[in-house]
Amino acid sequence: MKNIPLYLAAFCLLIGCSPKPAEQSAIPLDSLFKNFHEERLKLSPLLATSIGDNRYNHIFPNSIALHYRKQVLDFYQRYKDQLLSIDATGLNENDRLSYDILLYECNNNIEGSRFNDHLMPITQIRSATLMVGLLASGKGNQPFKTVKDYDNWLARVDGYIAWCDTAMVNMRKGMAQGYVIPKVLAQKVVPQMAAFDHGPAQEHHFYAPINDMPDGFSAEDKERLTKAYVEMIETKIIPIHQKLKEFIVNEYLPACRETTGIDGVPGGKEWYAYLVKNYTTTNKTPDEIFALGNSEVERISQEMEKVKTEVGFKGSLKDFFDHLRTKKELRPFKTAEEIIARYNAIHEQMKPNLEKLFDMKPKMAFEVRRVEPWREKTTAANYNVGSVDGSRPGIFYFPIQDGPEKYSYMQMEDLFLHEAIPGHHYQIALKVENTSLPEFRRFINYGAYTEGWGLYAESLGKELGLYTDPYSYFGMLSGEMHRAIRLVVDAGMHSQGWTREQAIQYSKDHEAAAESNIISEIDRYMANPGQALSYKMGQLKILELRARAEKELGNRFDVKQFHNQMLDAGSLPLDLLEDKINRWISTTRGANP
Repeated sequence: MKNIPLYLAAFCLLIGCSPKPAEQSAIPLDSLFKNFHEERLKLSPLLATSIGDNRYNHIFPNSIALHYRKQVLDFYQRYKDQLLSIDATGLNENDRLSYDILLYECNNNIEGSRFNDHLMPITQIRSATLMVGLLASGKGNQPFKTVKDYDNWLARVDGYIAWCDTAMVNMRKGMAQGYVIPKVLAQKVVPQMAAFDHGPAQEHHFYAPINDMPDGFSAEDKERLTKAYVEMIETKIIPIHQKLKEFIVNEYLPACRETTGIDGVPGGKEWYAYLVKNYTTTNKTPDEIFALGNSEVERISQEMEKVKTEVGFKGSLKDFFDHLRTKKELRPFKTAEEIIARYNAIHEQMKPNLEKLFDMKPKMAFEVRRVEPWREKTTAANYNVGSVDGSRPGIFYFPIQDGPEKYSYMQMEDLFLHEAIPGHHYQIALKVENTSLPEFRRFINYGAYTEGWGLYAESLGKELGLYTDPYSYFGMLSGEMHRAIRLVVDAGMHSQGWTREQAIQYSKDHEAAAESNIISEIDRYMANPGQALSYKMGQLKILELRARAEKELGNRFDVKQFHNQMLDAGSLPLDLLEDKINRWISTTRGANP
């Protein structure tokens, strides 16, 4: 789960955005927060849909068009100007935190607007072409409950078609200017386009909502919508994906680069330095990230050696990784349903101990689901937050990339802790349910905080009664190692001159994941530079803050209260989170002399 990117915005032309003159009186802060949120939803209709606000479900923004990008920049600049017109020195703690978050958000987006991500809009892991497939399935955020919902999707598809046409125009510009993705990634896009480029319409992925049409629809509406969806598939969806596939195969692939990192495009080093700052919410340099990753890999390797000795394995750690990749006892599953049942059993096992660590728990329902087959080969496990009104649960999605019989239980406990409970489901669901926060804070996300919390949640396994099996504990270490490796290979590929092959080999040398998973992960880091850094950087900060609180508060330290402080303010940049915890430590120490 990640920062809201520049591609979610399309409103300012409608309302005539323009900076307010400096001499005007400052707008009240609560009104500013409300206005920001409302305009942001209009600028970001896909975000609105994802949080259950259905007012803009018919709009698919052309987020990569130049006029759109200017609207986004103007939006953030205007709100920055309004913030700076307010004297923040007298604000209470909560308002000051909201002020600081919004100013950070504006500054970060303004800085990011300098880079040409719109010239490389399609990759195998991060693209509107992937997002639209999930929306079209009827299993994602796009609702298909009313006739209006079905008509909304028909209108939204028109916007998607415009986006695709703009993508090809932009990619041709990128080809001319040197902004192209690595060839190995473009090759993976081709089968994704091919999945949607043929009929018959009644068997097409985009036909799924018709198969699930509510019984309460009239016969006339059913007939009209069925005809409209067939026409949409045959005259819009199939042709545009044929066009995209042909463009990528015939024009784009031959022009794609052989280099691995984003430093292979114009201004790439500066761009990566920004992405590091964006995703970690720190001022760490790529070189510092690379060095930190190497030290963490060494530390975790030593802990892994202890487990290897405990289970009686005599070979090297690398030999142990190879042994774990094929150890049949770790793979007892025959069906996806058995894997889902195992995840639900993990939840039941930890429930008594959750009460000992957490006061705050979300009201939102929760489910475990397998990733849909059409995106399973290129999608990692993830969490999708539900709607506040309860109509859609929070969902932990997991892929089975090589069949149930090859799915290892070794990392199921730590994966559930991270993506589900008490990881993303607790943190994200509690945030969107917290009506005491300004609306914009309930639906804003900083990956270093969110993913850092998820990785921190993995470290709570023993406190929650898990990791009693040494292989499951090794699975947790493997998960932590995986995130430490990310620091090395992400910074390595994008700032140290590493090749894709070097990164793959480094991962194989230091973790027990299957080679197919390692390759998929490395390609993900290539496609989305910097994002993978957020996990470990956030976890290290949270662990540092807990250790500081335990040391300074001694027997007055209450882990429930610490977790409350971590979860009660929504998603924060790490420096603002540190300030918050330091104030709590000081207040608690002062209140309990």
